[in-house]
Amino acid sequence: MPALNDGKTVDTTDAIYLPTGVPSHARDVLERRLVRKLDLRMSVIVIMYTLNFIDRTNVNNARLQGFERDLHLHGTQYATVLSILYVGYIIMHVPGNMFLHWLERPSVFIPSCMAVWGAISVLIGITKNYTEVLIVRLFLGFVEAPFFPGVLFLVSKWYKRDESALRTSLVACGSILSFAFGSLIASGILSSMQGKLGQAAWRRETWLFYIEGGITIFVAICAIFILPDFPHNTRWLTPEERALAISRLAEDGYGKNDELEKQTTMQGLWDAVSDWKVWWISAAFIFQYIGQSFANYFPTLSATMGYGTTVTLLLCTPPWGFAAIVAFVISKHSDKTQRRYRYFAISNAVGALGFIISMCTMNTVVRYISLFLMAQIIAGYMVLWGWISNTFDREPAKRAVAIALINGLGQTGSVAGSYVWPSNWGPTYRYSCAICITGVAVATGMFGVMHLYLKHENERIERNERDAKDVKELRDPIGFRYLI
Repeated sequence: MPALNDGKTVDTTDAIYLPTGVPSHARDVLERRLVRKLDLRMSVIVIMYTLNFIDRTNVNNARLQGFERDLHLHGTQYATVLSILYVGYIIMHVPGNMFLHWLERPSVFIPSCMAVWGAISVLIGITKNYTEVLIVRLFLGFVEAPFFPGVLFLVSKWYKRDESALRTSLVACGSILSFAFGSLIASGILSSMQGKLGQAAWRRETWLFYIEGGITIFVAICAIFILPDFPHNTRWLTPEERALAISRLAEDGYGKNDELEKQTTMQGLWDAVSDWKVWWISAAFIFQYIGQSFANYFPTLSATMGYGTTVTLLLCTPPWGFAAIVAFVISKHSDKTQRRYRYFAISNAVGALGFIISMCTMNTVVRYISLFLMAQIIAGYMVLWGWISNTFDREPAKRAVAIALINGLGQTGSVAGSYVWPSNWGPTYRYSCAICITGVAVATGMFGVMHLYLKHENERIERNERDAKDVKELRDPIGFRYLI
């Protein structure tokens, strides 16, 4: 196993060319077969990500069944229970992805983290007071942290730029599905497990953590045998598939800067922290996550319509189901048009409209419609991550750190967002909605600046290609353009 500052060893002959004599139509058939195989195996990440968010947010559903009362929480303690997870989350993002880049075994590392967080989620069910649940949630954040940036890095190591937005969205749709199916599962558990195996009614929400944590551990064990590693070391690829997996990324603009450049993990760290784009995007994500803080309080917002616990949780499902469909459609169209920012901006605008509607009325039907509109922010957020991966797609070590650093620093917005929805601002939550509108507006503007910068960079690259007298003078691969 290489040291952190060791270069990667890759067969450069196989990395660029398929064996001679392979006709183009045979390559197309092989490529379609390879992508289908990848899609099938990568699909397990959707389930993993769904369980990731379910385990992270199950306290939101338990809150409706007396979680705060049972643990004697008061004031801002519930918000602190939510936000403490992101402390561990922020700390472990970058080390987790650096370790993954060094280990080169995502099929082992990612499921292992998942099994541990499943066990920790079970422990939440036996906590008895504020201190205990705070400690458990802190450790939950530590072990969950490597998952999302690790998955994004894994996807970016396999798919071309015109494939990445759809695959990233499908993977990240697990977060949307978790809000939908997590509420369904919670409604069933909370309504049917009362008194089972000695659990009294006032502690029946603990079944939520036992069952969901147990499912997570089981799926993690299965994922070890399903997930791929990286193109050059995945065992179940044929030699032809391995050569094609690497060469098609090289031809897509990864070229000499990806597998073939042997960039070390520590070099990737330095390149990431010295790139102003990483810090700018991280700051934008802080505001974006503040704007998305409503998602953690979605059951609470649903409860403002006045229904009981079971109906309230069931009403959470359709808005997220619709958001998942929209995310799939706009991601597919984003890959087709090779555009990213416009879809993100429109989704944020629709979400802001939902906040405005929610601020203006307590009418049940209208407020429920506003929940559908709010959820569209997450649909655009799926496309956003495909864009971020594309922006740093030519340097794998830097990309691993950049993705982790952006998401880690951005999660400070989630910490702040946990305090945006205090109970005394309900049931209208006008101030909360106003803060979220401000957050998504600032984020949209900051990403708009990045959009204009990358557009300018594409013009510069095109001029350099046109004016260059020798290909060796070019800093960028021929034909490479940033997706905007």
